[in-house]
Amino acid sequence: MSDPKPAAPALPDRLAIDPDSPFHDAELLGRGIGIRFKGAEKTNVEEYCVSEGWIRVAAGTARDRNGKPLLLKLRGAVEPYLKDDDASGA
Repeated sequence: MSDPKPAAPALPDRLAIDPDSPFHDAELLGRGIGIRFKGAEKTNVEEYCVSEGWIRVAAGTARDRNGKPLLLKLRGAVEPYLKDDDASGA
């Protein structure tokens, strides 16, 4: 009767790795988040939004006046997942 695997926590609609962002969640990022964008695995995502269908990635090594990377917004299908759940299921 007991479930052997607890239900995975729902991932937020929007998440950012920048600690100054209101969408930053250090605990969740520490668990490991993976992003599939248009069906391809992306490892350089700085921020994502599932409902609006976009990710932000760094534009090379360019920096703004505050020293943060310049970001490009790419639009398409975004699928976030927990990396630890993906590794245990494979």
